[in-house]
Amino acid sequence: MLARIAALICLLSSLASAQAYRPSGEKAPMPAREFRGAWAAVVHNIDWPSKSGLSAGAQQAEMRNILDKMAALNMNALILQVRPHSDAVYQSSKEPWSPWLTGTMGQSPGYDPLDFAIKQAHARGIEVHAWFNPFRALSSASQACCASHVAKASPNITKRYGNLLWCDPAETETRARAFGAILDVVQRYDVDGVHLDDYFYPYPEGGRPFPDGRSPAVHRKIVDDFVQKLYGDVKRTKPWVRVGISPFGIWRPGVPSGIEAGIDSYEQLGCDARKWLANGWVDYLAPQLYWKDQPQKQSFSALLSWWRQQGSRPVWPGIATTRIGGSEDGRPASEITKQVELSRRIGKNWSGHLHWSVKGLTKNQGGISDMLAKGAYSQPALVPPMPWLSQKTPGSPSASASGNGSGVTISVQSGDRATARYAVQARFGNQWRMAKVASGGSSSINVAGQPDAVAVSAVDRFGNVSAPTVLAR
Repeated sequence: MLARIAALICLLSSLASAQAYRPSGEKAPMPAREFRGAWAAVVHNIDWPSKSGLSAGAQQAEMRNILDKMAALNMNALILQVRPHSDAVYQSSKEPWSPWLTGTMGQSPGYDPLDFAIKQAHARGIEVHAWFNPFRALSSASQACCASHVAKASPNITKRYGNLLWCDPAETETRARAFGAILDVVQRYDVDGVHLDDYFYPYPEGGRPFPDGRSPAVHRKIVDDFVQKLYGDVKRTKPWVRVGISPFGIWRPGVPSGIEAGIDSYEQLGCDARKWLANGWVDYLAPQLYWKDQPQKQSFSALLSWWRQQGSRPVWPGIATTRIGGSEDGRPASEITKQVELSRRIGKNWSGHLHWSVKGLTKNQGGISDMLAKGAYSQPALVPPMPWLSQKTPGSPSASASGNGSGVTISVQSGDRATARYAVQARFGNQWRMAKVASGGSSSINVAGQPDAVAVSAVDRFGNVSAPTVLAR
């Protein structure tokens, strides 16, 4: 009897302390915006899975751990490699399962990794950009492959270059295979973006040209046409899916003045990324600015400033987080936090950056994750919008909220099926701050602390944000 009385007193006390939040006419600021991405490479098990042959459960646990770390750091985009070398990290009728999953090309891992990653990421308010290598056939020409792989199914379109096997970009079948794989994923999966890296033509070895007898100008024309067509095809399929490319960080040696490079990506890789940006053939460009800010010959800030002057679409630099304390340059973690701040200040583009790679964050290399959590990533942020595609304002969500000593529970409902995320802000005294980015499928959102007011905005797939629904005590 005494236990029941105590429980009743506890319940009554809890109800008495609960506070209802009511609709308020006050205004809330626009939610914070910044692209905070990280690459997760599958090839050679660089980031995920940690080794081939793990069970489905172990692979899934590792992916959850990656996404949990990103969510704890208030990050918002995973760039997941899904086609390392003419293979698939997803269920495909076009190309074989990647050997980096099971150890054997063509062998199913027992689940669909891309589908799993998308659902887990979206539940945490994180986007997934599917990363494709369009022309690489094998990263080692001697690697074992199955009968359905291009190396055996269509060896006539492949060329050996050093230790690599490459699909010749000039071949119609090469481009058709790449387009087919990419559009298949866009059609069948709820991806937020399509991402290509810097491997168009292979990086030069020993001064040898690619063995096709074609000039650098022809190579550029082939790649330009591929990029332009890809952008149009993706937009016709799902216009909200972002198309991003991550080229080598230096367009050409000597550009801008004083910049040095061991290769000329324009001449040797067929990569005229400046043209793609200027012509609007990408929704973002992520040049790999993997150098420190000094010396000047490969200065992060000088290169970022130049790139952000080449077009009106966002330039979100790739930063080399895994080089912290490494043999390349022994950089401290403070170099990375400095580059994050520079990416916010330089130029007029929407701010953002991508970490190479997510392993540097999950390992807290040099304490970088602790530094970001306390500083630059202390509050969540929405991915920037795409006003060149849509500027339609979503309808405001319906919301109610109640608080107790430990936090606030917000019940939310959107009448718009296009709602992809909710942005939640909280006011403590006179100060508004971002509290959470939640999945558009959420019906209940928890916010820590005892804010004086909360504001909930609906966010569509293009990144457009509704007027906030504000509730106050």
